[in-house]
Amino acid sequence: MQPWTVERFFAGAPDALGLYQAAERMAAELGPHEVRVGKSQISFRRRRGYAYLWRPGAYVNSPVPLVLSLALPRNLGSPRFKQVVHPAKGTWMHHLELTDSSQLDAEVRGWLLEAYEAAA
Repeated sequence: MQPWTVERFFAGAPDALGLYQAAERMAAELGPHEVRVGKSQISFRRRRGYAYLWRPGAYVNSPVPLVLSLALPRNLGSPRFKQVVHPAKGTWMHHLELTDSSQLDAEVRGWLLEAYEAAA
């Protein structure tokens, strides 16, 4: 079986790929991290994962090309998130639907930085 790559993950989904590339550029500016590509998601990791990107359309009928999920030590309380869940003590998972690269703004960069630092 072929390993999962970014290209394979986004095959047939150019809009999602473009959003991913913008998010990965933003993450790369924060510092060194590992990118892991799996069948269901791509994760950005330091000692542990801090950001996850996945395609909702791969599972349900959704017009949203990509979701950015951020693992943070607190609930940010922003209405921008589609959903916030608390899967474990000290971890809040924030799900942000991305439909346009303009959504990857300074506020999201700040959240991404907080998640990056928390994963050290």
